[in-house]
Amino acid sequence: MLIHIVLMDPDGPEGLDRIEAAMPILAAVCAELPGASGFAHGPNRDFEGKSARYGYGFEVRFTDREAHLAYERHPDHIRTGGMLVAACKGGHAGIFVADLEV
Repeated sequence: MLIHIVLMDPDGPEGLDRIEAAMPILAAVCAELPGASGFAHGPNRDFEGKSARYGYGFEVRFTDREAHLAYERHPDHIRTGGMLVAACKGGHAGIFVADLEV
């Protein structure tokens, strides 16, 4: 299984609004793709004081790399990726991605 984790540094309140607007689109993508499950998103509370820069995040679980590749290629994922880049400080630099194999 792969857990795809994305943390974002919103560019102010407007950036956060745009990030939140993208979440239902990504949820719909994950709901329709075989092998994708567990889409969850929300504000980062940073209880350990190690990731305050990243104010919002989401995660998706994939059965395998093939399911993850289908997600990457999905047109709505590509579109929302552009929305998220535009909503974060520094564009791509304001997004942290980790893919954990568990």
